[in-house]
Amino acid sequence: MNSERLKSIDDLEVKNKKVLVRVDFNVPVKNGKVTDDTRIRASLPTIQQLLAAGAQVLLMTHLGRPEEGVYEEKYSLAPVAARLAEMLREDVPLVRSWRRDKTALPSGRIVMLENVRFEIGETDNADDLARHLASLCDIYVNDAFATAHRAQASTHGVAKFAPQSCAGPLIIQEITALTRVLASPKRPLVAVVGGSKVSTKLTILESLLTVVDQLIVGGGIANTFLAAAGYAIGQSLHEPDLVDVARQLMDKARTQGKAIPLPTDVVCGKTFTETAVATIKPIAAIAADDMVMDVGPDTARAYAQLLTKAKTIVWNGPLGVFEFESFSQGTRIMAEAIANSGAFSIAGGGDTLAAISKFGIGAKLSYISTAGGAFLEFLEGRELPAISILKLKNT
Repeated sequence: MNSERLKSIDDLEVKNKKVLVRVDFNVPVKNGKVTDDTRIRASLPTIQQLLAAGAQVLLMTHLGRPEEGVYEEKYSLAPVAARLAEMLREDVPLVRSWRRDKTALPSGRIVMLENVRFEIGETDNADDLARHLASLCDIYVNDAFATAHRAQASTHGVAKFAPQSCAGPLIIQEITALTRVLASPKRPLVAVVGGSKVSTKLTILESLLTVVDQLIVGGGIANTFLAAAGYAIGQSLHEPDLVDVARQLMDKARTQGKAIPLPTDVVCGKTFTETAVATIKPIAAIAADDMVMDVGPDTARAYAQLLTKAKTIVWNGPLGVFEFESFSQGTRIMAEAIANSGAFSIAGGGDTLAAISKFGIGAKLSYISTAGGAFLEFLEGRELPAISILKLKNT
């Protein structure tokens, strides 16, 4: 997959046109305030380019997972619209009744449609919702790579029916950066894949083994691999049903000369809380009531050493429960090693973005992807529906 066949907003005349932009503003909100505006900031250049060119910009996004057809205030985009207004220094009206009443759309420079997942038919990619969205605009722009792996009304269906459709700058940047990793990476290529579940990342682990020189696993994924290697892991988060699969992956890695390194020491707690006492232990000493919540210092240093040899690094997911300070050091050491490696580094995924923000290393990474699932599926080599429809529409 590449970005060469994708039409961009630079190819279209947008002056005096209504441009509907699918953005990814699925950001954390607490007490009515956006707590991490990374994804909003990433979309600012696109929005500002369209406004400067004289377009009327209509923004749409989802937030969370509300029940379709039911309005819930906790999933409202009001805090998001307020934060964007602060950034742009102009009013960003939020329109709740956009599906029932087209006349409710203001005629100002920029408008935000209320959470598209409040509408029945969004996740099912229903044609009636897609047609309605298309009727709101002259041009549809998809600039939400994080949702590109989903065929939904706001990411796929609308592109079929809009008068003109194209990819936004973020999507083109994402595809260009990811293609660079897959097509002609400088080697050694090291992938760091962490997080809680093997099941959601199993196929990417299998695919990465065929292209990387070194694979590092962390988080609940590493716990599952430890169990597969025969270690007792106490009450640690892992997936018992996938222990055999993890064992097969380790065997496969060994046959390719790419052994998956396991932690030699870990940081344990007795409860999954921020106040849990953190105890460093060798993996052979994990107790029956222990929860492994981070890699230990020896393991972190060993992983960091592996990263110093890399020329290309792909990072998706933390090594531990980095949100809790006592269990954050493994992820911190790894993040700083990636930042200081000098390698072409590309990082993606929601937890990864949060770790990058917490440890303040964003400026030292080569490329930060705002995507999670789409990031992984692209690396796996899958076709992304929202990208495919743009290509089809423009052929």
